[in-house]
Amino acid sequence: MTESLDEIGPIDYLVLEFPGNQFRGDVFPRLLDLVDGGLIRIIDLLFVRKEADGEVTMLTISDLDGDGELDLAVFEGASTGLIGEDDLDDVGGVIEPGSSAAVLIYENLWAVPFAAAVRASGGQLVSNGRIPLHEFLESLDETEADA
Repeated sequence: MTESLDEIGPIDYLVLEFPGNQFRGDVFPRLLDLVDGGLIRIIDLLFVRKEADGEVTMLTISDLDGDGELDLAVFEGASTGLIGEDDLDDVGGVIEPGSSAAVLIYENLWAVPFAAAVRASGGQLVSNGRIPLHEFLESLDETEADA
């Protein structure tokens, strides 16, 4: 990643849990759509499993859904080394025993022109966050009930 600061969008991460190690590969074609559409760039993609005893281990890219096809070969090598051992411990703290997770770090390419304009005008991002979907829906329901 040798771009100048003006050419880099916001960087986010996701931890996607698959309880009971029940993984279906239909999520990854949607991820590829985001990449192919120029909306995101994958910086790191890592898979982990939390054993029943709480031990967290990294998984290799493989046939996760057992259909005989290498589902994630296109993601092989999507690693900058940004995810460290302490991050694995953090992931282990948020997923349930007997589950697997995908850890994804990605750049929001759709936001590059906006981020560049903010920087060019002397602005800077000082805070960001996400509103969980259930909280958003609850808020809408409360607003509707009050109307």
